[in-house]
Amino acid sequence: MAKLLKKKSGFTLIELMIVVAILGILAALAIPAFIGYVRRSKTSEATGNLNSLFKSAASYYSQERTGRSMTSATTTYCTVGNESMIPASPGPNKTKYAPGANTGALGFTIADFVYFGYGIAGSDGACGHTAGQDVYTFYARGDLDGDTTMSTFELATATDDDNSLYHARGFYINNEIE
Repeated sequence: MAKLLKKKSGFTLIELMIVVAILGILAALAIPAFIGYVRRSKTSEATGNLNSLFKSAASYYSQERTGRSMTSATTTYCTVGNESMIPASPGPNKTKYAPGANTGALGFTIADFVYFGYGIAGSDGACGHTAGQDVYTFYARGDLDGDTTMSTFELATATDDDNSLYHARGFYINNEIE
């Protein structure tokens, strides 16, 4: 009985060191993967907002427009002009998006803070477009980790034979998670 009371149970220092080493190895493998997952989740903002921008532009394009008087001519197939990226210099932290004149005319706004800046390129801001023309390129650029390398997402649009606005089947992506 005295022998049982004298025996102490527990972990030795070697066993504890082995457990700490195993946890360190697992952390060294898991942390970079986790950082990659976080960056990839941030890029989903860009694709969702570019799709929303396209839907706003398609609606704007198909609406009839007219002047204030009864004798004003009706115009259709109108676009807005180019717009510089807003916010102009996105960084690794979210910033507020405030629509510019052209994105505001489309009715496009983002209520939440964003990682990317959004803009419009390749548009003439005129009415009377004909079928089969390239119309817009919507783009999103962001610096997800603050190293001045930008992630770029672009969505090209054109008109089809029915003069309806459509977009490319996929996004042009450069430096997705930079």
